[in-house]
Amino acid sequence: MSEIRNLICIGCPMGCPLAVTLEDGGVSKVEGNTCKRGDAYARREVTNPTRILTTTVPVRGGTSPTVAVKTAGEVPKPLLLKCARAVKNLTAEAPVKAGQVVFKNICGTGVDLIAVKDVERGAPEAASKR
Repeated sequence: MSEIRNLICIGCPMGCPLAVTLEDGGVSKVEGNTCKRGDAYARREVTNPTRILTTTVPVRGGTSPTVAVKTAGEVPKPLLLKCARAVKNLTAEAPVKAGQVVFKNICGTGVDLIAVKDVERGAPEAASKR
């Protein structure tokens, strides 16, 4: 028995409407994509969806109270909330450099959480008076 799942592609800015046909637990056909990325996205999304986690982490002793962070790669979608909860109690110590690993191997996914910008050491008040 076949099943059709409708998706909107996020592989590029086109946002193509996709129709993915599943048969016997696998993808038998992808329609609606205008590029190869759409086909790859559709197949991955219906069999093993993944996402990049983006959030912020408090910084102790920094010129900013928080630093933006993201996973260095995609994590399985079912683990996204677990990963977000794991980050909830995390605090980084200034200075923080862009690309610095803030949380290694988040939730056993093999993916690191990294800082996406620099936060220098210093009081937040000093930064606002400049």
